[in-house]
Amino acid sequence: MPRPTDASLEMIRRLVAFDTTSRDSNLPLIEWVRRYLADHGVECELVFDDTGKKANLYATLGPKGVGGICLSGHTDVVPIDGQDWHSDPFQTVEKNGKLFGRGTCDMKSFVAVCLVFVPEFLKRGLATPIHLAFSYDEEVGCIGVRRLIDKLAARPDRPKLCIVGEPTEMKVTRAHKGKKSWRCHVRGLECHSSLAPRGVNAVEAAAEIIARWRQMGARVRAERRQDPDFDVPYTTLHTGVVRGGTALNIVPKECHFDFEVRHLPADDPDALFAEIKRFAEEELLPPMRAVSPEAGFTWTPLSATPGLDMAEDDPATVFVKSLTGQNSTTKMAIGTEAGLFQRGGIPTIIIGPGSVDQAHTPDEFVALDQVAQCEEMMRRLADRVCRSPR
Repeated sequence: MPRPTDASLEMIRRLVAFDTTSRDSNLPLIEWVRRYLADHGVECELVFDDTGKKANLYATLGPKGVGGICLSGHTDVVPIDGQDWHSDPFQTVEKNGKLFGRGTCDMKSFVAVCLVFVPEFLKRGLATPIHLAFSYDEEVGCIGVRRLIDKLAARPDRPKLCIVGEPTEMKVTRAHKGKKSWRCHVRGLECHSSLAPRGVNAVEAAAEIIARWRQMGARVRAERRQDPDFDVPYTTLHTGVVRGGTALNIVPKECHFDFEVRHLPADDPDALFAEIKRFAEEELLPPMRAVSPEAGFTWTPLSATPGLDMAEDDPATVFVKSLTGQNSTTKMAIGTEAGLFQRGGIPTIIIGPGSVDQAHTPDEFVALDQVAQCEEMMRRLADRVCRSPR
């Protein structure tokens, strides 16, 4: 079984040791990476959020002013709250060919390998530039990278290709689903439950919408085109959070629920949202308003991440396949930053060490042989973009 270099293992250890849970700042990690790159003569650009407590990092190795290949990864991780870990989540532990720790899989191992190869890229001399893009707040809606992509849009040196290192078991992945989510706030009329007909039950109205949303999901599965290359081959509709009511003997005045679409790249989530909104406002609202003119619905967008859809014969797909020796590609159901890069005019492919089955779990791990495979992909990338041979 191939084993990664000690340099990569040490870099993963350093990155995992930074607690970059999305609710906290990622600046300590970003500053450490900035200093590491500065030690190798590489300048960095930081793109901050509104608070100044989080930042994307962007750096170019090699020729300036021309497009190149971007290696992209997010620096934030999901919380460990309530998870039953058998080791310190922020200290890597190697056991049975696996490296355990929060972010080892999703996705600090890829970022670590990128950083370890900086000296080799520079030493061998880059004919084509390598760009590094490390983002914040991917885990809460792919928020941070949007600012960076917006800044890159008008630049002459905008990358010609992006490789996003999400965990794919080192399989070349050319498509993923998009996601849109919303919150519905139902306003009813409160009264004693013994007088229920005199009130407007917000929870029951919400329940009717949720039930219709579920029925729509079943219809979409049965009627629409499916793509068997996805592990879930159709667009899915889901309600994940419901909050409403104060006591059983009070007709609830308010209810909130959060719902989403995970859609195939070719499907239109806005059409599904328009359908459920129309059902609520045309069929449910009139009898609610007959009791209380103040009853109604408020619809708030929560997140929107476009799907990724790269062709099998796209030059970017072909190029990344050549770095791995693979003849086939895959598609994935989860959303990533890749769709945003593609929407920003940058052809993008996903490939990285680790399996999504381990992402976000207690005792998260990455298989060491996959980190070694990632290193080999970087060596082949260096062979393609550098002037000097190994």
